[in-house]
Amino acid sequence: MCGIIGYTGTASAVDVLIEGLATLEYRGYDSAGVAVVTGNGDPRVRVVKRAGKLANLREMLEGTWLDGTTGVGHTRWATHGEPSDRNSHPHQDADGDLAIIHNGIFENFAELRAGLAADGHEFASDTDTEVIAHLIGRSYDDAGVGGDGADGAVALAGAVRTALRRVEGAFAIAVVDRRSPDTIVASRREAPLVLGHLDGASLLSSDVAGLIRYTRDVEALLDDQVAILTPEGITVTDLDGNTTEGHRYTVDWDIDVAEKQGYPHFMLKEIHEQPGALHETLLGRTRDGRIVLDEQRLDDDDFRHLDKVYVVACGTSYHAGMVAKYALEHWARVPVEVEIASEFRYRDPILTQHTLVVAISQSGETADTLAAAAHARAQRARVVAISNVVGSSLAREADAVLYTRAGPEIAVASTKAFTTQILALELLALFLAQLRRAMFPDEWRDQLRRMETLPDLMEQVFGQETAIRQLAASVAHASYVMFIGRQVGLPIALEGALKLKEISYLHAEGFPAGEMKHGPIALIEQGGPVVALATAGHVRGKIVSNIAEVKARGAMVVAIATEGDTEIKAHADHVIYVPDVHELLYPMLTVVPLQLLAYFIATELGCDVDQPRNLAKTVTVE
Repeated sequence: MCGIIGYTGTASAVDVLIEGLATLEYRGYDSAGVAVVTGNGDPRVRVVKRAGKLANLREMLEGTWLDGTTGVGHTRWATHGEPSDRNSHPHQDADGDLAIIHNGIFENFAELRAGLAADGHEFASDTDTEVIAHLIGRSYDDAGVGGDGADGAVALAGAVRTALRRVEGAFAIAVVDRRSPDTIVASRREAPLVLGHLDGASLLSSDVAGLIRYTRDVEALLDDQVAILTPEGITVTDLDGNTTEGHRYTVDWDIDVAEKQGYPHFMLKEIHEQPGALHETLLGRTRDGRIVLDEQRLDDDDFRHLDKVYVVACGTSYHAGMVAKYALEHWARVPVEVEIASEFRYRDPILTQHTLVVAISQSGETADTLAAAAHARAQRARVVAISNVVGSSLAREADAVLYTRAGPEIAVASTKAFTTQILALELLALFLAQLRRAMFPDEWRDQLRRMETLPDLMEQVFGQETAIRQLAASVAHASYVMFIGRQVGLPIALEGALKLKEISYLHAEGFPAGEMKHGPIALIEQGGPVVALATAGHVRGKIVSNIAEVKARGAMVVAIATEGDTEIKAHADHVIYVPDVHELLYPMLTVVPLQLLAYFIATELGCDVDQPRNLAKTVTVE
């Protein structure tokens, strides 16, 4: 959530900031603002900010002359204080000497605010961020350094370090100060912040996407590191001022990947990118006749002697984890529990060195999932990360990593990240099966060959896109949509309902089909849409019986079925077919019609598909 961008160099800072914020709009936000150090002889920090979309800020900036070459920009997703002009970032200290932008939450801000107020500080907003601006400003003044230029940069970095020693919570911050007009000081703890290196300028962003127009040479800042950015380069220190370094790497994708390329929305583009994304996930997964992980800092024996697996994730990733349970138990023959990451560490789970925790996060920066992984490590459990971002916080926390390689996903509602997560998790299941000797080599190789057919099979599903669009028009004005499934169909029913809620705001729920008669069937109304996952498999007969139950009560049934299943037409009003695959591979095909259905319903209703209200792409606070 929220977007951070910062620039210091020789170009117009405001131009770079606005372009960067536009790139980061997909993260979700409710206000935007910039702070630029202006004026050569007598530098001042000028702040322009506005509630609402970035277009409101652009309009406000028209006719405003911000001539500086150093500045920071922010898109805010409200946590403390309602979305408004006064609560928008950046925020300034008591004297207006500095400005700060911030992602995350300072958990002890109320205590700090009370102390500052007792000392006479007055606040212009309801945010926790402004409190830290005042704290840094006071730390600067208390240091007794009145210089500017290089001295000012040293003093500012020292003030930031002093202030951060007093704060609790997760954060990423960037600060500019009039007394060091070509400097940005930044820091992070449990929230993403990436630095960009290039000749004659330095950048920072909450996401690599904000930097890729300018440089591929990036450095992920680590927890409690402080970065000092100037046009001449970047210096990284710890909280004690000792020189250190972050995680530096080269980005291997182009900005063109993050453009719409003719599609009306990023979401539709990313739905269609799924076959290629699956291909990338599968690429090079075997070496010397064995499945391999991207990074493995564990011995094979650590995997062989597992007695329990926990899968922890949030939202869509949680649904991918539910699919993984079936694959891990069936192929690797190990007991599995799937947990909501935000609840995991609070229920005191039993973890040992023989426990494997599989943590799933598209960004690798999801706060709750990071906290669950850290708790697992503290209890001596092994951690495997499933992430789309190389070098993310989750990847660094884990003992082993399997990257999904989905490429940048811009739309807030996840599509290709979800299907590649399922595929990566099923690869992990085969990896464990080979080490635990739960499958013969020919068996896991056969499953791998079947996985390799998925990109082509998924392309076939897109042949029904027109029919799905027409169906969406008839469903769009329903008051309630129900999704039902069994076995691996259940997580996809839940995901289908979530997608519809996220982008169309329709009331939608997913249920285990076998539970219908225990309550949910009371919701069925005449003509009410029910989407049923009814592909071939050992529970198909059961789901057909459940379809008959809702059909008898007047439901309008949409069935997702296997090609060649003509009998299902007798039970459903509409049938969408997917190719025949192994039972555990169906989720990656059956979710595509549900993604398209949600997309076309949302566009029929005129919703903002890529940036649905109240949602953020990366949730970096608990």
